Amino acid sequence: MNRHHYGLILAGGRGTRFWPRSRKRSAKQVLNVVGDRSLIQATVDRLAPVIPPERLWILTNEHLRDTILEQLPEIPPNQVLAEPAQRNTAPAIGLAAHILHSIDADAIMGVFPSDHVVAKPAVYRSVLKSALKGAARGHLMVVGIQPRWPETGYGYIEFPRGTLPGAAGPVPVLRFHEKPELRKAKRYVAAGHFYWNSGMFFWRADVLLEQLRRHLPRTAAILASLPRFGEDSFAEKLKEAFPLCDNISIDFAVMERADKVSGVPAGDFGWNDVGSWNAVYELLPRDAGGNVVGQDTICLDARNNLVDAPGKVVALLGVNGLIVVDTPDALLVASRDCAQRVGEILKTLEQRNREDLL
Repeated sequence: MNRHHYGLILAGGRGTRFWPRSRKRSAKQVLNVVGDRSLIQATVDRLAPVIPPERLWILTNEHLRDTILEQLPEIPPNQVLAEPAQRNTAPAIGLAAHILHSIDADAIMGVFPSDHVVAKPAVYRSVLKSALKGAARGHLMVVGIQPRWPETGYGYIEFPRGTLPGAAGPVPVLRFHEKPELRKAKRYVAAGHFYWNSGMFFWRADVLLEQLRRHLPRTAAILASLPRFGEDSFAEKLKEAFPLCDNISIDFAVMERADKVSGVPAGDFGWNDVGSWNAVYELLPRDAGGNVVGQDTICLDARNNLVDAPGKVVALLGVNGLIVVDTPDALLVASRDCAQRVGEILKTLEQRNREDLL
């Protein structure tokens, strides 16, 4: 381990496509949707051999902070911060860089989503080590995932032609591409040098702060005005200042504008962003009929369904491709083909002022 290596875990999202299990106070990242550990616990577990818990920082929201503290007692409580307002990833990452640089002038930080699944952690950690080495040399690093199908829900990273997965050393990123339509996604996959943008980034804290001063000066100035972390006035000043930051992602604010952006074109380390209930279906073992169900579920002439209804007998008769998720106050029944649209239900609930279900 390198004592200058730190990790930032972003855990402020709501996970709307995992309703009704995912709510403001029990969002996707604190649920154990694919195993015995929650997604954020699994994130810390696989990082621990490279970046120990005492050098991990978590940015979340007021609704989730207590739950995260309970789930992760190995993280120092003062390193689990609740953002005063949601301002996307650029201000969140800038805040962490400001704090880390004030603690360690040589800090190198990795940025990690809190709600992904990695099936091959040893391979994953070798990718992280490569990315950290590139960051130490002053590069802004991103991890690219070799695409397994023409996904339209991810952004893409374009590397030079002929780039192969596992290529040694930082590989220059030619450009970033937003989520494409299907025809373009197929072209990217066929070309072979376009990789999925994993949302994992690595850089020296001072390099990132300089890029923010150059490309997002207003937010950089606001963050620079904060007192040193640990001072009595820090929390109060953060509440006043953070909502004034620009609401923009790190991709748009820095990565698409900066020089010396490089990446690690990673091969298969079993990555899945668990973006919907259908992704859970794909990750979990199935019975002979292709169903992901509990022991008490009865399936008669039913195929390719997902049932999540703890403590309840569910009987499926003559249905195919359904998602059934039961909670004490809400029941979701949806086609697996519509799994990406579950978030639309929350918009309807908001219009109906059903705060109790959000």
